[in-house]
Amino acid sequence: MNFPKGFFWGGATAANQVEGAWNVDGKGMIETDISASGGVDKHRVLTYQLPDGQVVEVPMFGVKPEGAVPYVDPTRYYPNHEAIDFYHHYKEDIALFAEMGFKMYRMSISWTRIFPNGIEEEPNQAGLEFYRNVFLELKKYNIEPLVTLWHFDTPLHLETEIGGWMSRETIDHFVRYAQTVMTEYQELVKYWITFNEINNRLFFLEMLPESQRQQAAQVSIQELHHQFLASAKVVKLAREINPENKIACMINGVTPYPLTSRPEDVLMAQDALKQGIYYCGDVQVRGKYPSFAKRLWAKYGVTLVTEPGDDEILLDGKVDIFSFSYYMSMCLTTDKEAKTGQGNFSFGALNPYIEYSNWGWGIDPSGLRYILNELYGRYELPLMVVENGLGQDDVLEEDGSVHDPYRIDYMKGHVEAMSDAIGDGVDLIAYTSWGCIDLISAGTGQMSKRYGFIYVDLDDEGNGTRQRYRKDSFYWYQTLIATNAEEI
Repeated sequence: MNFPKGFFWGGATAANQVEGAWNVDGKGMIETDISASGGVDKHRVLTYQLPDGQVVEVPMFGVKPEGAVPYVDPTRYYPNHEAIDFYHHYKEDIALFAEMGFKMYRMSISWTRIFPNGIEEEPNQAGLEFYRNVFLELKKYNIEPLVTLWHFDTPLHLETEIGGWMSRETIDHFVRYAQTVMTEYQELVKYWITFNEINNRLFFLEMLPESQRQQAAQVSIQELHHQFLASAKVVKLAREINPENKIACMINGVTPYPLTSRPEDVLMAQDALKQGIYYCGDVQVRGKYPSFAKRLWAKYGVTLVTEPGDDEILLDGKVDIFSFSYYMSMCLTTDKEAKTGQGNFSFGALNPYIEYSNWGWGIDPSGLRYILNELYGRYELPLMVVENGLGQDDVLEEDGSVHDPYRIDYMKGHVEAMSDAIGDGVDLIAYTSWGCIDLISAGTGQMSKRYGFIYVDLDDEGNGTRQRYRKDSFYWYQTLIATNAEEI
């Protein structure tokens, strides 16, 4: 194995998927708080109330009706409200992470625990105290925190009152929040991520009906511009607060392949790589829009609204590290008769050379080696794989054991792929497996789509004790970390 000494092995979660305590100690609301459960074959829906009192459902990435306001329907189950209750179990969970030998824990701060509506001038002290306690607990075990500032959790007040990221005003609110937490925890945290999977909107455009793409693209690309500016300002600010801070971008790293060697398929896959990954990567790493940006805007009929000085802001806020998630590859083709892939948030043609998970995601370790080489070749920055894992419906046995050889096999393949990429010359410095403890799925809202090394007794309807159990993969990962992957 090629992993260097000091490599950051660990795990990753997001606040809205583990913490629960959605309305505790002054926390404000986010979109997840009105997100009901979905499933393998259906996206989650958001619940709103019309002026006449009628409750309506709006699909994820859909457009809410005029006059509709966010609404928590007391007859529905909202899985993120309590999640796995990390808010009250963090000491127990961090002790389990330490038992596995974690060197790094990737987590997020919930913006609305610090500024409940996003607009306050003074932070919520209960929120600041909670995260300080979490960071002190990590420090006790010498676990380095890698902290994401935004993990799909814009304050709902900002979304409904000023238009969220379509408004430049949101930039200032985000920068104030970031400055607050980076100052508060400057002695405890030095690795930061600004925005999680910032490129998702561009990936998901192609999943929308063609009739909706132009309008969705105009919104997505304009919102992205404001997030790019917010990220760049925060990067510059982070260095002023503590010169030792290291700031990363974070990209959804789906590897696109051409289904065939037909030139049209090859070009289609290349376009997907540019639109899906390099568009956002170039802005955050190189500090400017890529050469193909204007063609992309023209493709969707987008008019980007900018202001004088924006180019300088982007150039001054280039990141230090490129981090990304990797779960699957996808095959692209212009052949309308090709068999399509199945599954939540997956699209493209079925790849006959790989296996698929129960949720329809392609299992492809070679795709990770491929994208690691592509990213390092383009950017030559240290890389972090900050999400990777297998969602599977695990079974808790009567004796409290969970046998998950499929997860161990999945991770072995991806660890070997990372080692091969390091051997190729890639500067990879960290791997934090996604959902190191079972959590609420972002895409489906299910608990049964489990990623963790630690089983949490909770089902898709919210029933269970939330007791924690070590899976077989827990002990496997423990050995892997202890030997720096020499024993896998």
